[in-house]
Amino acid sequence: MADTPIVLVDGSSYLYRAFHALPPLTTSEGQPTGAIKGVLNMLKRLIKDYPDSPMAVVFDAPGKTFRDELFEEYKSHRPPMPDDLRSQVQPLHDCVRALGLPLLCIQGVEADDVIGTLARQATEAGRDAVISTGDKDMAQLVNAHITLVNTMKDETLDVDGVKEKFGLPPELIIDFLALMGDKVDNIPGVPGVGEKTALGLLQGMQGGLETLYADLDAIKELGFRGAKTLPKKLEEHRDQAFLSYRLATIKTDCELPVGLDDLDIAHPDREALVELYRRLEFRAWLSELLEGKDEGVDDAAGGTPAPAEAEGGGGSAAREDHVILSQADLDAWLARLEASDTFCFDLETTSLDYMEARVVGVGLALEPGEAAYIPLAHDYLDAPEQLDRDAVLEALRPLWEDAKRTKVGQNLKYDISVLANVGIRVAGPLEDTMLESYVLDSTATRHDMDSLALKYLGEKTVSFEEIAGKGAKQLTFNQVALEQATPYACEDVDITLRLHRLLRPRVEAEGRLGEVLEAIELPLIPVLSRMERTGVALDPERLHTQSQELEARIRELETRAYDLAGREFNLGSPKQLGQILFEEQKIPVIKKTPKGAPSTAEAVLEELALDYPLPKVIMEHRGLAKLKSTYTDKLPRLVNKATGRLHTSYHQAVTATGRLSSSDPNLQNIPIRTEEGRRIRQAFIARPGYRIVAADYSQIELRIMAHLSGDKGLLEAFAEGRDIHAATAAEVFGVALDKVSGDQRRSAKAINFGLIYGMSAWGLGRQLHIERNQAQTYIDRYFDRYPGVARYMERIRAQAAEDGYVETVFGRRLHLPEIRSQNRARRQGAERTAINAPMQGTAADIIKRAMIDVDAWLSSEAFDAVMVMQVHDELVFEVAEEQVDEFIAEVKTRMEGAAALDVALTVEAESGANWDEAH
Repeated sequence: MADTPIVLVDGSSYLYRAFHALPPLTTSEGQPTGAIKGVLNMLKRLIKDYPDSPMAVVFDAPGKTFRDELFEEYKSHRPPMPDDLRSQVQPLHDCVRALGLPLLCIQGVEADDVIGTLARQATEAGRDAVISTGDKDMAQLVNAHITLVNTMKDETLDVDGVKEKFGLPPELIIDFLALMGDKVDNIPGVPGVGEKTALGLLQGMQGGLETLYADLDAIKELGFRGAKTLPKKLEEHRDQAFLSYRLATIKTDCELPVGLDDLDIAHPDREALVELYRRLEFRAWLSELLEGKDEGVDDAAGGTPAPAEAEGGGGSAAREDHVILSQADLDAWLARLEASDTFCFDLETTSLDYMEARVVGVGLALEPGEAAYIPLAHDYLDAPEQLDRDAVLEALRPLWEDAKRTKVGQNLKYDISVLANVGIRVAGPLEDTMLESYVLDSTATRHDMDSLALKYLGEKTVSFEEIAGKGAKQLTFNQVALEQATPYACEDVDITLRLHRLLRPRVEAEGRLGEVLEAIELPLIPVLSRMERTGVALDPERLHTQSQELEARIRELETRAYDLAGREFNLGSPKQLGQILFEEQKIPVIKKTPKGAPSTAEAVLEELALDYPLPKVIMEHRGLAKLKSTYTDKLPRLVNKATGRLHTSYHQAVTATGRLSSSDPNLQNIPIRTEEGRRIRQAFIARPGYRIVAADYSQIELRIMAHLSGDKGLLEAFAEGRDIHAATAAEVFGVALDKVSGDQRRSAKAINFGLIYGMSAWGLGRQLHIERNQAQTYIDRYFDRYPGVARYMERIRAQAAEDGYVETVFGRRLHLPEIRSQNRARRQGAERTAINAPMQGTAADIIKRAMIDVDAWLSSEAFDAVMVMQVHDELVFEVAEEQVDEFIAEVKTRMEGAAALDVALTVEAESGANWDEAH
């Protein structure tokens, strides 16, 4: 036999198995890709394992086959292919062809028959054949020269392997399938004969159907349970058994329009793969391709060469890079910048922390394909003489501060903050590619320049680690040689400018997204920059005291947990905790991990804590330990030594709904429902002579729900200034408004907020600790009283399914790629998001609009006040003591005027010496 086997891939088998076994993936456009990626992973591995082997990938062709003529009901019970899978078939075929593999899809026969025929032809031609499949039926083809490989299970089956796995040799596999039948393909088999019985028959009689039917009486002597009744069953269903045998038999003598000579070693089309990987958003593979690292794509095998920019990390071959080291060159570029109404810039600095960063150089671009880098502070050994940093920044100042000149960048907030620290105030229209991408699709996971270059331009950019190294030995940018720094910096601005010219028109073409970008996201950049740089005062001593108290309480809880468990254990170990709870204390298992172990996740412990003391102690211990490590211990370390204040970072392009997030610290997660959480807020203080003012939108999402649904009852309740939770309680529980109890109001509050988050009766029952039926009764009563809400929910679900997205009042879109999923759980999850996203997204838009307006007002009015924090629906200010009352009145008016809804917005504002007191 020849050294290299023929490899035949059962594409249809892998497609279905990948679809059902692997996590679902979708592109930002909603195209499902999980099955495609699963099959391609398998193909890439086969190409790597059999680099010199001719291959073919075989799929079932649509339409009937000869088996349908044998048995009309063959495969009739199979449900139609799910839409999520159907939409992946053609892109997968395109990828297979781009990998340079023959793709066979032949009418009248199944993929199994094509593979069986080619495998037989291979052995007759003196070649071994490897069949890559996950289908057990293929085991019938195995012989001394045909082997099965299942890459999904990392399993290889030769003759001995088939015997070990099935308990039968390959020549009895068809008989095995004929006896027990196949529910998936609707092969009838013999009624009452399952897998174990079929195995017992074939092993006991040491032969197949012909042997069985030649001596049915001998079956009675086999001795296994039920053997005595089998001869009658077999005799009654003789015709069915042999029909099943014919249906299960893979044909190896098909007349095919292709032969072995049509199989070939993979010759990938790199250009086609780049386009497909870009469209399908397979970013890691795209990056490997552009770097020339894809093991399944070998240039020597006939692929198109990698783009020149990926070869040496030196930037695009088509780009002209300039390094500016002389005053004459600087003057020439300044003249070009002054003659243009738009320019792209990017700062190279010593740190990602804008408070600590020093400017090392400036990248500039006016048109794609040409860029310049002005090095200012490279100080490595043998670094060339550079222009004076302060002088260059002063020369660029008029351009940055020109209110009419447009500045283009990627994550401009960082650059604006760094320049502000040296006294330069960037003004004028801003264009930010990160925000353009975010507004186009907030559900995309990454909006950094490298990811956007791969996604939209199909280009692999040079990473910082490639020029600066990794880990403890990583260089700061001032230590990077200009030979590497210049193309890196020039690539940044060139890619950014190209992305802007591609993305901005797309934003404008999609509904009202241009307004969202223009009126909300871009004007917010300098507002956030100012707020971050202002920071907030902190009382470290108060936090230190609280840390010590938390430590003492944590120790008490550990001792209490040991007493309840009857022994010491590691409270942070899920394995040890699970052993104590479920093995030693015999507490019922509510949920299991993906690996089958009893879960000790927070949601599980929360439910168990209602009935068992140890989970309750564990929950309290976890909560306090997290507070201590995340806040009381960490916050003092985050205080900037130069300013003495805490400077959080706000992120515009993270959440799907448009809300801001924050880090270092994450202000959004400081708990407010516990005494310990509120005590942390007490450490956020005002400087001497000032007060903290907190202004919070009241029940904003419920008001937005009233506006969106137009429900008469909700609109009236808000218009009359009624307590909305008490009003809901009165309606749901059928009592007078003044008779509503505290428990009823709390239940109504859970209903109000639960329903706008799409909560089910089960979820509501769990939250209120009541039976599901009772929770459903509450929900039904709610919708009876507020029918407009029910109509809105039905309308928004249908609209989302039709459009694939939902919108806020201001036109922000949230894409819902799984709203049309055939998977019920995923589809219902998308429907819940469709209900809530317009409310949460509109609330995010409103507070951003308020921040923009309030910031402009603070810049022009005589108030001695600064905005220091934004948390959820709340803005926090530091205001001069003598101006507090007047400030509160004015800021409430401005925040309440941030949107004109059918329900008036209400803002509650208070002042205090610290953040907690201002509530």
